[in-house]
Amino acid sequence: MPLDEGPIRDLPPRPQSRNVLGGVLLPCSVAPLTGFFRDGCCNTGPADVGLHVVCVEVTAGFLAFSQAAGNDLSTPRPEYGFAGLKPGDRWCLCADRWEEARRGGFAPPVLPEATHEAALQVCRRDHLLAHALDRAPPG
Repeated sequence: MPLDEGPIRDLPPRPQSRNVLGGVLLPCSVAPLTGFFRDGCCNTGPADVGLHVVCVEVTAGFLAFSQAAGNDLSTPRPEYGFAGLKPGDRWCLCADRWEEARRGGFAPPVLPEATHEAALQVCRRDHLLAHALDRAPPG
């Protein structure tokens, strides 16, 4: 079935999401495909109880920290279509996990243009920007 046919095409358009800088939310990653909705963006909605809204570039230190905290993001889980993350991958991270890693000294770098404004419910903007990457997310 072509992408422009069927029930998906008939859904109302989702309002444009905003990032923590107040601009339009840019993509975080399509390889690996990230986001709560697996749309490449850190979009969120009522079903996203983990608030997967902080676009990060994962580091080895963060992956070790996360694993020690009980969330192994580096081991592949093919049953969930998850190949596992490696340093340098970009990922929509739970805001609580990023804040926990920041407090522990292991916060991965953030892409503010690709981080959903909902992150500000948990994380301070100045903390996110202090960990900002210098380069823009892929288009």
